[in-house]
Amino acid sequence: MPSIATPDGNHAEVLWRNGELVPWQEATTHVRSVGHASVSAVFEGVRAYWAPRDQQLFVFRLTEHLDRLVESARLARLHMNWTTPELAEAVLTVLRANSYRADTYIRPWTFVAGVVSELITSADAPTETVIDTWPSPPAPTEVTGARVATSSWRRISDQQMSPRIKAFANYHQARIAAAEARQAGYDLPLFLNERGHVSEGSGACIALMRRGCMVTPPLSAGVLDSITRDTMLTLAAEHLGMRTVERDIDRAELAVADEAFFLGTGWELLPITEVDGLLVGSGKPGPVGTELAQAYRRVVRGEMADYSYWLTPVR
Repeated sequence: MPSIATPDGNHAEVLWRNGELVPWQEATTHVRSVGHASVSAVFEGVRAYWAPRDQQLFVFRLTEHLDRLVESARLARLHMNWTTPELAEAVLTVLRANSYRADTYIRPWTFVAGVVSELITSADAPTETVIDTWPSPPAPTEVTGARVATSSWRRISDQQMSPRIKAFANYHQARIAAAEARQAGYDLPLFLNERGHVSEGSGACIALMRRGCMVTPPLSAGVLDSITRDTMLTLAAEHLGMRTVERDIDRAELAVADEAFFLGTGWELLPITEVDGLLVGSGKPGPVGTELAQAYRRVVRGEMADYSYWLTPVR
């Protein structure tokens, strides 16, 4: 999935900004506001999937994502001018305006408006909300898995800056941890929390298979309240008939797990095949992760009627 829109036209025709559709070229702000706005900003990452059978674009778990955006704004002391239903209608409006017929990434975000001199903005500062979209190719169906290194940085906790807030500022930690892991020859980092238990990756939650049970850290382990995590736990229990549990995970437990995988909107399900030089299971993507990923791909494209309540049709 591309991280930025590129000059070759891989971007939306229009964006939604404060209640209006704005042409891409006109959606600008002064350079003086950029750094301050990114400190005081919360966002969401949502995906819409094209379903060829229905000739329909489905937004996956739209309400849950926008509820989390509103909650993030509240926890970050940012004024939110829009309700979840209003934001949902705005997302559908901008998707229709861009006439997408392919998988699409959607990023709503709220930030402090205007040219701000104070780095620490007040709770009553005016804000803007923007909804941007861009084409997003589907996650690959054939993956070799990720080699992961435990980060030297401990995951932020509710005692510092709540991981429940999906804020741009919180992702700086993920950025430096990812750079550290790649410099050491690994693909991605894994965070431990302040108690030394497994927390999450750089922008994705984690789960493992151990003796027929799917295990994932609890929200108290310093993880984002992940919608993909909730989706996979539901599919594992209801679709695969598997036992699931949320509990603390020790670092060593990953090395003796049968399978492990990252879970997130962007990656969907990414197998972890190695941690700190030790193979996880066979060192290859496992059967449970593979089956879960296949079920997820069917759900998001409207091919599993039992989970159609997670989908919002665009047209």
